[in-house]
Amino acid sequence: MARVKVYSTGICPICDNTKNLLKKWHIPYDEARVDRDRGLLQEMLELTQGSRYVPQIAIDGQWIGGFSALTELHMEGKLDALKNSDGIAQAS
Repeated sequence: MARVKVYSTGICPICDNTKNLLKKWHIPYDEARVDRDRGLLQEMLELTQGSRYVPQIAIDGQWIGGFSALTELHMEGKLDALKNSDGIAQAS
């Protein structure tokens, strides 16, 4: 299980950008498709205090926000510890 979880839908281009950047940065993640699983939607709503926008991103179970928050953490170097040691990022 990856430390990063991306809540997404199948028709969200920003979700695709988020996943592509995580791959580029060699950060493994789990994808939670909230359009396919109402349980995952409920999980996201509880985590985000009701936000229905995607993508939503959690690191180690803590909600960090969306795409902008992720890129800010990257620019601040706060995602380096999440990088896969073999340099290959894979979605689970």
